[in-house]
Amino acid sequence: MDRMAKMRKSAPDLSKEPLIYFSNPDTTTEQSAIKKTNWTSRMLFKTFPTRESRQTTPQRRSYGPTTEEVTQWAQSLDNLLSCKYGTIALRLFMKSEHSEENIEFWLACEEFRKIRSRSKLQSRAKTIYKEFVQPESPKEINLDFNTKESLHQSLLIPTQSSFKAAQNRVYFLMEHNSYPRFLDSQLYHRLCRIAAGEQ
Repeated sequence: MDRMAKMRKSAPDLSKEPLIYFSNPDTTTEQSAIKKTNWTSRMLFKTFPTRESRQTTPQRRSYGPTTEEVTQWAQSLDNLLSCKYGTIALRLFMKSEHSEENIEFWLACEEFRKIRSRSKLQSRAKTIYKEFVQPESPKEINLDFNTKESLHQSLLIPTQSSFKAAQNRVYFLMEHNSYPRFLDSQLYHRLCRIAAGEQ
């Protein structure tokens, strides 16, 4: 038996050994943190509609708000709610706080004010009342007794301004509770970073 054959025979068969992957523990935790951030960002922006890029290539699309938009959101709740991305972001945030009924009611009132048909006004008014105002309704909002009572009376002959007082009350609650917390939230700061091109 020659020398090479002896070496082959004495060497262990590595093909039968289990594979062991060595990795630096610091980079592993760092990579998992990056993966988690990217995943949350993707999930967040799946909620946003696509925006066509101003560049000529049609396949380039961007998701979410611009830097200018997220900066304007910090100026007032009106600015936030007048932007479709802002409304989506606030709704996501309020859902995480289990208070999404307020923004959903506010949005329902906005749509209600645009209805022109009297029959549609009446059926939609009853639906909104049952969903948000009626005691023990699935998404009952926090309204005082007088506002609830006047809303109940207005169901007979509803007008486009039937929910105005209740909508103003909910807006006040959002402006003084949810909105400041949204501006301090990780969600808003992440949106600012992503809009600025940072991840």
